[in-house]
Amino acid sequence: MPVARLRRAARESVSGLPPAFWWLWTSTLVNRLGAFVATFMALYLTLDRGYSASFAGLVASLHGLGGVLSSLGGGVMADRLGRRPTLLVAQTATAVFVALLGFVQHPAAIAGVAFLVGMASNASRPAVQAMMADIVRPEDRVRAFSLNYWAINLGFAVSSMAAGFIAEVSYRAGFLLEAGMTLACAVVVFLKLPESRPAPAPKSDAGPAPAVGLGDVLRDGRFMGVVGLSFLIALIFQQGSVGLPVAMGAAGFTPADYGMAVAVNGVLIVALQIPVTRFIEHRDPRRLLVVSSVLAGYGFGLTAFAGSVGAFALTVCVWTLAEIVNAPTQTGLVVRLSPVHGRGRYQGMYTLSWAVAALVAPLMSGFVIDRFGAEWLWGLCAVVGTVAGLGYAALMRRLPEGTEGAADLTPRATAPTIPSVSDGPSVSDRPTDSDRPAQPA
Repeated sequence: MPVARLRRAARESVSGLPPAFWWLWTSTLVNRLGAFVATFMALYLTLDRGYSASFAGLVASLHGLGGVLSSLGGGVMADRLGRRPTLLVAQTATAVFVALLGFVQHPAAIAGVAFLVGMASNASRPAVQAMMADIVRPEDRVRAFSLNYWAINLGFAVSSMAAGFIAEVSYRAGFLLEAGMTLACAVVVFLKLPESRPAPAPKSDAGPAPAVGLGDVLRDGRFMGVVGLSFLIALIFQQGSVGLPVAMGAAGFTPADYGMAVAVNGVLIVALQIPVTRFIEHRDPRRLLVVSSVLAGYGFGLTAFAGSVGAFALTVCVWTLAEIVNAPTQTGLVVRLSPVHGRGRYQGMYTLSWAVAALVAPLMSGFVIDRFGAEWLWGLCAVVGTVAGLGYAALMRRLPEGTEGAADLTPRATAPTIPSVSDGPSVSDRPTDSDRPAQPA
């Protein structure tokens, strides 16, 4: 009986999603399975090429800076050129630049190509999220985003383990293998994914509907509030890869100890993302975002009291649960706040918040640990999580009541009227024939 119940739960978790979503999901999984370079880049530069740790840090920062600059550019491309062309250009360029990075020798060339890799790889993210919102029904979006997040973490877990073995054979082979798998993603997009960008809004008696520009996104106070809160949440979660290893090292733990503790994060996401999503899918996003923010902050806050690898692993369990709840819920909220014809730009701005956090978090954690000690960093995480939770509570309370309807389906010069995210979707929110992309056979 438990086996039958498990099968039914798995079937319900993946049923009802269009074929185009699964091709996009497959592309995401393949892309993350081949993400070797990010894992061993620092080792490649310091051990194989003999550069200093400072130079390795500079290259990593330039890679992140490229991602920051391309977040908005990728969103604009997704709205203007379409989701499919943006994905093809971004993934093909990523494959070329990653392969080139394995052959360049001069330090300036390495730094420059790493910057281009960061730009190209991050440019596809707004298009992926916008296309997913285009092709999935509103009531299924949280589940779809959760499945996509699950694929990202499953692929990263496998690629992280494989990266060590590949590096022992040849670092260059890792670059070429990642380039090949990224190119395979572009092939999947070209062969299987139709363009999903909604048709232009029909003209009215007052003339054509105004386009949604980046200025409109910036003037959308509620949405920019979400962007600011997502930046705070991203700062917290980034500490798992930047603050935690430094703090554990300073406390006398080995890299292997850190690896064992943080591995719990990937294992729990792969094991729990789908069942937890089934539990939260139709629950109030207001409470989910508040609870997950506080849970993330105090999950890292508990790290101040950890004195063994097991204790560190327990704190990882706490903030991983927050991550599992927060990721699909917050992405779904971004889609609800985005007008249909501006989804690329809105997703680009949301992606920017995480890219900037990836740049700020290492500087913040290093400064706090050096000046005040690791305990202050974990206490600051608790404070930031509390502030984010209060921010979500205030933001959601100000959203007007109502159902999601046609008012959101046309771009405006000003921010769209936002419905209550706790209400279910209405018939008018479902894609019309002009909005619904053709599905591949």
